[in-house]
Amino acid sequence: MNIDDLYRDLHEHPELSFEETRTAAIAATELRTAGFDVIEHIGVTGVVGVLRNGDGPTVLLRADMDALPVDEDTGLAYASTVPGVMHACGHDVHVACLVGAAHELAATRTEWSGTIVALFQPAEEVGNGAQSMLDDGLYERVPLPDVVLGQHVGPAPAGMLGAHSGAAFASADSLDITVRGRGGHGSRPETTIDPIVVAAAIVGRLQTIISREVAPQEVAVVTVGRLNSGTKNNIIPESAELGLSVRAYSEEVRARLLSSIERIAGGEAAASGAPEPAIEFAESFPVTVNDPVATERTMGAFRSAFGEQAVLDPGQVSGSEDVGLLATAANAPLVYWILGGVHPETYLAAASAGTVDSDIPSNHSPKFAPAIQPTLARGVAALVTAAREWLQ
Repeated sequence: MNIDDLYRDLHEHPELSFEETRTAAIAATELRTAGFDVIEHIGVTGVVGVLRNGDGPTVLLRADMDALPVDEDTGLAYASTVPGVMHACGHDVHVACLVGAAHELAATRTEWSGTIVALFQPAEEVGNGAQSMLDDGLYERVPLPDVVLGQHVGPAPAGMLGAHSGAAFASADSLDITVRGRGGHGSRPETTIDPIVVAAAIVGRLQTIISREVAPQEVAVVTVGRLNSGTKNNIIPESAELGLSVRAYSEEVRARLLSSIERIAGGEAAASGAPEPAIEFAESFPVTVNDPVATERTMGAFRSAFGEQAVLDPGQVSGSEDVGLLATAANAPLVYWILGGVHPETYLAAASAGTVDSDIPSNHSPKFAPAIQPTLARGVAALVTAAREWLQ
């Protein structure tokens, strides 16, 4: 099993959330080859392998599998062969690394004792893949872990590893607000309740949540990414739709943001004599919290294995993850770290020129293309090192 070739194959054949049948089948085959007991179709397409090796802790290693609806623009020889679908977030890296780690841990089982749970999760990108596995009885089918470990490739130098203790990844909520009015002719606005005016007022007032309701030392984001309404210039429509993205680093701030959005939307509608707006959640991710003690222990193992210079604290990441649900449901500590994926010389040149943001494609970019090596080798080694630390 060559993980470089596996990675190229996965990158060429991306699959969207809950459609990861090919990827899941590959993961299941590799786990069985390594000697794991395998359970398939947990939470639709999820795969879990269990390797019992005597008494000791149970360690869960997680990789997500889904791709994104993005047209690839990398020019790679192994670019996506699926129109409009791409591994633009690096989940192909995660799968390849976990497959490699599973094989290595199985091959060295005389050197450790305990149980490995290798989990390949669907649908991280839509925020409910982990929950779907839990709802499908994940922990009734596999041993309850003593720790949950995982990694996410990102635009940092390949070979670098790092985790932020505490709130590490932001919560993320996508909301759709439908403002309802009363339509009519554009020449007689007095006979209507214009939902566009109400929606515009909501957009303006939402900006005050961050500037007037969130303390300066707290971090939060409220973005209106979509406002749709109307069909013709001289028609006042019946409704308007807003699409919001909301992020925070604590559940208390998150709850306050969502409450304020509901209050403002309802208040502006009432001020215009419009009906109560309809608010629906499209996606929802909790705050990802790394256990401080477990994180320091794991990063200490990385420093011993790879050197002080290879381990950093990336700070709080504004992206979001659902891996924390796997730890919370098991009442186990989580350690989730960043795996650098940019060739070191490329990153250094961009850093020296001050052009990292413009020259180094980030996750979800159509140009996102992690360097195969040393990224994969370090990713496998990181998973193995972290697992061995907890299995000692």
